[in-house]
This record gives sequence, C-alpha cells and structure tokens, in this order.
Amino acid sequence: MAEIWNIQKLLDWLVGFFTEKKIDSPRLTAEMLLSFVLGMKRIELYMHFDKPVEQGKLEQLRSLVKRCVANEPVQYLVGSCEFYSMTFKVCSDCLIPRPETELLVERAIEFLRTRAELPVQYICDLCTGSGCIATAIAKNYKGDCKVIATDICDKALAVAAENIAKYNLAEKVQLLRGDLFEPIIEQLDVREFDLLVSNPPYVSDAEYENLDAKVKNYEPKLAIAGGVDGLDIYKRIIAGAANHLKKDGALMLEIGYQQGGAVKDMLEKTNLFANIVIEKDFNNNDRIITGFRTQ
Repeated sequence: MAEIWNIQKLLDWLVGFFTEKKIDSPRLTAEMLLSFVLGMKRIELYMHFDKPVEQGKLEQLRSLVKRCVANEPVQYLVGSCEFYSMTFKVCSDCLIPRPETELLVERAIEFLRTRAELPVQYICDLCTGSGCIATAIAKNYKGDCKVIATDICDKALAVAAENIAKYNLAEKVQLLRGDLFEPIIEQLDVREFDLLVSNPPYVSDAEYENLDAKVKNYEPKLAIAGGVDGLDIYKRIIAGAANHLKKDGALMLEIGYQQGGAVKDMLEKTNLFANIVIEKDFNNNDRIITGFRTQ
C-alpha cells in the first residue's frame, strides 16, 4: 500500500531535505514549491495540514524538487516572485527581482512625493526586465505619474507587459523596445524626466565567471554582465542624463557593492549633480546611488 502524504508531512520533509542540500531559504523554497503544485497560497498550507496530497501532485513535486537541487531557481520553477509586497511573473528571459532592489523603489517613491505639487511626474526606467521597478513605482506612488520603461529584449518586455496588465497599469506605464534612451527620442510627449531609475547589468567579467551556478546557469547574462569593470551601462546612462533629466530631477541607480566610488566619480565629472548620495542595503553593502541634478 502506497504511503499517504499530507501537507504537513511533505512540508517537514521538504524543509529537512533542502536544509541538507544547502538550498537557500529552505522553508520558503519548500512553501513556494508546495503551494505552486497544490494551487494554494502559502498561508493556506498551514490551514490544511492534514489534507492528503494525490499521487499526480507528488510526481509533479518530485520533478520540481530534482530541478531545484540542480540549482534551478525556485522563482523560475513556479513562474513568479515576490517583490515590494507584489507578485510578479518571472521566467528565464528576465532577471529575478531581489529584495535589495526594493530600496531603489522606496527612494524613488519618496523623491516623487517631495514633488507632489506637480500635476504629473515623468519617470524613465531603463533596463526594465520584468518591469518590477516600473510597476512597483506606478502602483505605489499615489500621485499622477507616467512611466516609460525600456529594454532591448522582446521576451523580457513580454513578461513586463503581463505584470503591468496584472495591476491594471497600462495607462501609467508604457513599454518601449530599444537600447536605453534610444526609443525615447521618437516619443513626442516627453523627452525629459523628473526621475531616471535603473537596475542595469553591473557584474564585471571576472565576477561573472565566479557567480553562483544558480545565477550563472539560469539567469540571462544580458541582464547581469556589465563589461570588463561592470561599468559599461552606467557610463552610457550617465552620459544620456544631460538630455533626458530635468534640471531639478534625480538619477537613481542600483550599484554593485564595490562600485560606489567609481559611479560617484562619473556623476561628479558631469558637473550636473550637486548632491550625490550612496546608500547601503540591509547587508551593509553599497546598493543605491542618487544624483540630484542642479545644472
């Protein structure tokens, strides 16, 4: 007679197995996989501990567990990721949103609130990927704003479009295919923005070779690698800021933990920014740099 597995028994086994295999966040990973297979919210797992799990679901779970211990990211396995208290679709065509990037969204919204007297504010999100930054800003800033989000990858933009539609933000967020500022030139409504924001590819060539297998083997290199020193995209974004950022606007960028000094130096050399701030994340690493334009 086949062994009967209920939710509690499965969850306990998964947590122990993932802990043994040194999978990051073993309980969260177990909850994500099990809730995905059973079509339940994570909290519902704990409300139905005694519910038996049918054989077909066990087979599906077994397959996902094998892929998980082979370093395939659990977010890709379940097709979604939590970010800024929202759920975003993700797949291997776009970078998985990280908790550290939530600080970029938070600072962006705070800046927009300081200018709430403006009838509408214009934001540009460069290298939008899944659209998580653009979507989170548009949904959580309560004033009137318009976001243009650009990316060079059609498949990533297709994912972003689904995330924007999910939160009914199509009137606030416009997706454009192209390289950084390139597609914006063609737009007749706005060329200068109140806020430029980006989490660009910033991993250096040497760092990329030593990335964790979960990242290197599954997440798109296009969204990660930033050239020999990891600064290629920063140089181009900062160069474009002169033509695309309002005189009293802000440029906010996520940065690698060793890049604060170099990016600050680039911003200073433009003579556009009088106030440049570097902030650390919850791991005490440099994470966000903001330049407030005064020229």
